[in-house]
Order: sequence, then structure tokens, then C-alpha cells
Amino acid sequence: MKISSMRYLVHQGFKGIWKNRMMSFASFCIMLVSLLMVGISVLLAININRIIGGIEDKSEVVVQIADNSTQQQIDDLKMKIGGLPNVNTIEFYSKEQAWESMVKDMSKEEQDLFQYADDNFLPDTFRVTVHDIQKMTETTTQIDTFENVASTRSPTEFTDTLISIRRILGIISGAIVVALIVVCLIIISNTTRASVFARRKEINIMKYVGAKNSFIRIPFFIEGMVVGLLAAAGALGLTKFAYEGVYSIFNNDFKLWSVLGVSNLYSFEDLFLYVTIAYAAAGALIGAIGTSFSTGKHLNV
Repeated sequence: MKISSMRYLVHQGFKGIWKNRMMSFASFCIMLVSLLMVGISVLLAININRIIGGIEDKSEVVVQIADNSTQQQIDDLKMKIGGLPNVNTIEFYSKEQAWESMVKDMSKEEQDLFQYADDNFLPDTFRVTVHDIQKMTETTTQIDTFENVASTRSPTEFTDTLISIRRILGIISGAIVVALIVVCLIIISNTTRASVFARRKEINIMKYVGAKNSFIRIPFFIEGMVVGLLAAAGALGLTKFAYEGVYSIFNNDFKLWSVLGVSNLYSFEDLFLYVTIAYAAAGALIGAIGTSFSTGKHLNV
């Protein structure tokens, strides 16, 4: 195809947007809302998954070291625990540190009661975090078999609950996103079909004068792609505005929520490139392909 012909078709595509501005505006609004619904659902699912991951990272195995263990035995135990494949970090927490922390959390009356205690009855411990909380029970059992381990404590029931919640939320969010995508595609397809139907006479005239199918489709393809990109730009702006508002609330106004890992929310800057590419690709493809395919039934004259 000649460059001049391509320029003409591109020009016709842009001209068609203005010429049929009411239908183009309807397509724009439908695509904008559709992209927003899917995009916000995906961002919500991603952040819920990260929040749960942040809570999981706070789960740890507490290993009580046997009394009267020598420094060499403690070092050997630390090396053995650190050598386990699922262990992420290991931190020694002395009985002196534990005592200071306990006293600090006491009321004044309780501190007065314990000030005469000569013997620190608290044990030395290791605080161990793991890579995969699904293997926390297995890791705890392995640590129990080591020498100089008095006992171990791990929130296995809590981690099992978190794993179940993550699995359920993953299934629900995936189903919601898929359902929204299907609904959006149907709505967009019907809207573009209505737009093309309103111009069926124009398509028929072009066919009668000998225009090829590809020559007829290209302006519609360009038109749909431009409308899709405009909808993507609008969806990106609205998503950024809404997301940053919610992010500000959770990270600045609700400080206590950080205990639950809500402070682990992704900032929009972290996701900006991915969201922009996803919106632009989805808007352009859906608009262009949906519009050009909708011309098919009107090309058979």
C-alpha cells in the first residue's frame, strides 16, 4: 500500500471519530468504565496479596536454647538452623534483652515487684523467619531435633489461616477479574457493533465502488484504536487519582494499620509503568480489533 493511501486512511480514521462523535463518545465511555473496573480489581488483588505477604513476613519461629549451653554450642546451633533450606533470617535474642523488654512493658507496680529478683529465669532464644510459611511446621520439626534446643514455638495455626485466606482471595479475585473482562468485552463489542451499524450505508457504498475489505477496515481500525487509547488515558488518570487517595489514607492517616502490613501497599509510582502499558495495550487492542471485526458482516454485499 502506498504511503499516500495510508495517510488518507489514517486521516479518514480520525475524521470518522469527529463525524460520528456521539457513537465515538459512547464507545469511549464504555471502554473507560470497563478498563477502570478491570484495572482497579487487579490493583486491589495485587495489594491484598502483598498485605497478606507482609503479615506472613512477621511470622517467626522462636527457638528456646537449653540452659547452661556454652557459647560454642549456641554458635553451632545457630549454624545448623541457618543451614536449613527454608530459613530466611536468624537472630539471637539473649535472656538479658528479653528481661529488659519484659520489664519495659510492665506497669510501675509490677516493676517494683520484680526489682528484687536476682535470677533471670528467661531463656536465650533464636528468632527465625522462613522463606515459605507453608513449610513452617516442617522447619519447626527439623529445629526440634537439634541438640541444645529446649523448645520451639511457631504460629502454625495462624499461618495455616493466612495460607487459606490467600488461596480463597486468589480464587475470588481471579474469578471477579475474569468475569469483568468477559462482561466488558461483550459490552464493548455491542457498542462498536452499533457504531459500525450506524455507518453501514457508508461501508456498502465503498464496496460498490470497488474498495477492498482491508481498505474499508483500516479507517475503522484506526478509529477504534484512537478511541481505545483515549479511554486508556482517561482510565489511567482516574486510577491514579483514586489510588493515590486510598494510598494516602492507609499510609498517613491510619498509622496503626501498619501493624497488619497495610503499609506494604504498592505506591502508584511503583506500578505506573505496568498500569500505563496494560491500559494502553488493552484499550488500543480492544478498540481497534473490536471495531474492525464489527465491520465484517457489512462487507458482504
